[in-house]
Amino acid sequence: MIALRFIDSRYTPLVCVTALVLLLPLIFPSGFYYRIGALVFIFALAAVGLNLLMGFAGQVSLGHAGFIGIGAYMAAIGPTYLNIPSWLCILAGAGVSGLVAFIVGRPILRLSGHYLAVATLGFGLLIAIVLTNEAAWTGGPDGMSVPRLIVLGWPVRGSEVWYWVSAATLIIGVALALNLVDSPTGRALQAIHDSEIAARVVGISAARKKLTVFVISAIYASVAGSYLALFNGHVTPDLAGFMRSIELVAMVVLGGMGSVFGSIVGAAVIVVLPQTLTGFHDYEQMALGLIVMGFMIFLRRGIVPTLAMKLAGRAA
Repeated sequence: MIALRFIDSRYTPLVCVTALVLLLPLIFPSGFYYRIGALVFIFALAAVGLNLLMGFAGQVSLGHAGFIGIGAYMAAIGPTYLNIPSWLCILAGAGVSGLVAFIVGRPILRLSGHYLAVATLGFGLLIAIVLTNEAAWTGGPDGMSVPRLIVLGWPVRGSEVWYWVSAATLIIGVALALNLVDSPTGRALQAIHDSEIAARVVGISAARKKLTVFVISAIYASVAGSYLALFNGHVTPDLAGFMRSIELVAMVVLGGMGSVFGSIVGAAVIVVLPQTLTGFHDYEQMALGLIVMGFMIFLRRGIVPTLAMKLAGRAA
């Protein structure tokens, strides 16, 4: 019964994430693993936001990397050309991404299914093309360097420091997402996911709720993009590319749609697996594909929801 109550608790994902953040450094054999951990947390932040849109509202986005690109280049262009502090550029990137999502989302969220997926794909490609062609500001296909983040005179640099910074941000992002899911807006999103027509019948403004969660998910992606740029010290248009969007969708589906903690597990699998498969050399991509296919065949609802159901079945 205790296990069952723990599984059903709304705070379970937050407890699991906090425990992972604190315990993982105890088993890290070298500093390189702090870098992998920081990358997992940064991509998990974007995946949590995308899961709010896909898993809870049932809206597909194949262009969410466009918002990562906006956040990343705001963190690069602001300090370099406009002399704006990097920490302020993170907030500015989130604001710009939210505004762009609001403007773009109003027309495209009227679509559904494949049409919505193609429309978001077009948006992502548009951002990548702009970043590539505006070479005077973005450095073109080669990208540009990103000044380091400085907070109160303290330079934020090094994998170990970024591990804790990205982890703290992810925990805040998870807490906000859980509160949103448990709010009237979250319950309205789940009603829209189950049946948009039925949700409208009971008085839910589906268009407004979908636009709200689209803007929120864009802000999550933008902050993740800014962190990625500041962490690596260099950005390229690939950050906003189609493959990056597909990676984000894979993180959400693999971890479990409608599961906040599943987004983090999915991000960990997509980021860590390529590092562990380098021994396969030319067969690395094939091995990665087979493993992901295996996950989806045997854990069809995603890793976390499937395992949670099995654990709850045993505890009941």
